[in-house]
Amino acid sequence: MSGLEIQPMLPMERLRREVAPGAVQLPNWLSLDQQREIVEACRGWAAGPVPLRHTRLPTGNVMSVQTVCLGWHWSPYKYTRTAEDAGGAAVAPMPDWLVELGQTAVAEAYGDPDAGQAYRPDTALINFYDDQARMGMHQDKDEKSNQPVVSLSIGDTAVFRFGNTENRNRPYTDVELVSGDLFVFGGPSRFAYHGVPKVLPRSADPACGLAAGRLNLTLRTTGLSLASSAELPTAHDRST
Repeated sequence: MSGLEIQPMLPMERLRREVAPGAVQLPNWLSLDQQREIVEACRGWAAGPVPLRHTRLPTGNVMSVQTVCLGWHWSPYKYTRTAEDAGGAAVAPMPDWLVELGQTAVAEAYGDPDAGQAYRPDTALINFYDDQARMGMHQDKDEKSNQPVVSLSIGDTAVFRFGNTENRNRPYTDVELVSGDLFVFGGPSRFAYHGVPKVLPRSADPACGLAAGRLNLTLRTTGLSLASSAELPTAHDRST
């Protein structure tokens, strides 16, 4: 046996994965340059006009993630043009380049250029997770549209729990979302329960532009382009 040379194990290649019908993960979708550019943009948005904040839920609990919105302001459980729960300022606009990135994301996730062209995201929720932040299982149901949700991850790796459309319990699948990963969920999975039970501290390459923590940008279509705001009856609970 002394003549055998032990070869180092190569890292496992991360490939496109369909977690559920209509729910697709594309690893390493954002380049490091794109990640750094998005981080820099997020720093600007976090400063205002509506600053990054912990959202208070109707239960009185405060979400452990910090959030800033573009296009429309989300607060439980409605969208408004002004941040009624955070000083009343108008939200920063949704930039064209982010809309176009979302369209490309849908086209590439589904292998369908027409689906990408039809995608019209008009809001982005940007969540910052520190080491202790979590997101409880919930559905994204405050939109009056069933267009897909586009999720971009930058920074520390998150355990993303993607469940079923009926309840918060099993069956669900835990997916590691690494810096640069894209996750799109639409079609039969558009209203699946999902959450983040864990973030892996100091797991990101600092070259992504974020020294610690995780940024998650979720692009959505509110379906509210002709209205000023909407509040929908809901039973979901984004626990802290």
